[in-house]
Amino acid sequence: MEKNNLQDQIDDYLRYRQIERGLSTNTITAYRQDLEEYLVFVLKEGMTSWPTEANDVDAFLARQRDLNKSTSSISRMISSMRKFYQWLARRNIQKLNPMLEIDLPKKERRLPIALSQKEVTQLLAQPDIHKKLGIRDRAILETLYATGMRVSELINLQLQDLHEDLGLIRVLGKGSKERLIPISPVALDWIIKYQKQVRDSQILKVGRSEDHIFLNSRGKMLTRQAIWQMIKKYCQMAKITKDVTPHTLRHTFATHLLANGADLRVVQEILGHSDISTTQIYTNLSQKQILEVYHKTHPRL
Repeated sequence: MEKNNLQDQIDDYLRYRQIERGLSTNTITAYRQDLEEYLVFVLKEGMTSWPTEANDVDAFLARQRDLNKSTSSISRMISSMRKFYQWLARRNIQKLNPMLEIDLPKKERRLPIALSQKEVTQLLAQPDIHKKLGIRDRAILETLYATGMRVSELINLQLQDLHEDLGLIRVLGKGSKERLIPISPVALDWIIKYQKQVRDSQILKVGRSEDHIFLNSRGKMLTRQAIWQMIKKYCQMAKITKDVTPHTLRHTFATHLLANGADLRVVQEILGHSDISTTQIYTNLSQKQILEVYHKTHPRL
C-alpha cells in the first residue's frame, strides 16, 4: 500500500470525525498531528500497511518517549490511534487491531499552576489603558479571569453572545457544546468600554463587517497564538516568574473560586467539564493553605 493510500485513510477518517461526529477544528488538528506522526514512523519502517502487531506500536510509542513527549501527549496519541483502528475495522480496511493490547500510561498527577490574587492584580495592571490596544488587552485579560473560559472560546465570542442585562455570556465549548456563564460587572464594563472606544471605530475604519467581539489591528478575528503572546508579554512586564501558559488564567479562576467557598459542581458547569474529576484537581490545597485554615479556625488554638 502506497503512502498516498495511508494518508487518504487518515484524511477520510478525519472528515468522518468532523462531519458525522461534530468534533471541533482544534480536536481534528490534534488527531491529525498524532496520526501523521504515526504515519511517518510506519513509512520509515518500510511498512506498506498499518501495523497489526502490538510490538510495532510499542516501538512507535517508545520513540515518542525518547523525544521527551509528556505522559498526557502519549495518552492522547494512544487514544487517537485506538479510535482510528476502530474506524479501520468498521470500514473493513483492516480487521486486526493491535491497540487492544496497548495500555494508557499512568497519569502524572500534576497540579495546575495558578496565579495568586496579587499576581492577577499585577497582570491586569500591565496594559496601557491610555492606548486603544491596551483597552482591548485589559478587556481580554479581565474576561479570561472573570469567566475561566478557554482561549479558543474567547477568540470565538461574538457580539450576540454577550447578554449585558443578565450579566451572562454564551460560550461555545468543546464539541460545539453551548453554555451560559456569569461574567463579572468589572469584566463586562471593560468589554463595553472596548466596544465603544475601540472596536466600533475600528470596524468603521476597515469598512468590513465582523461579528467577533475581540479583533486584531486589521479588524479580523484574533488567533490563539496572539492571545498567548500577549499574556506572556504582560507576565514578563509584571515580573511574574511562574511558567504561565494560555490555560493559566483558567486554572487561576477555578482555584480562586474554590478557595473562596464555591461549590465544585458550579465550577464544573462554568468551566464546561463533562467529568467532575477534571474539576477536582483544583481542590488540592497546598499544605501551607491547610495549616493556615487550621490555625485560623480550630477553637483550641
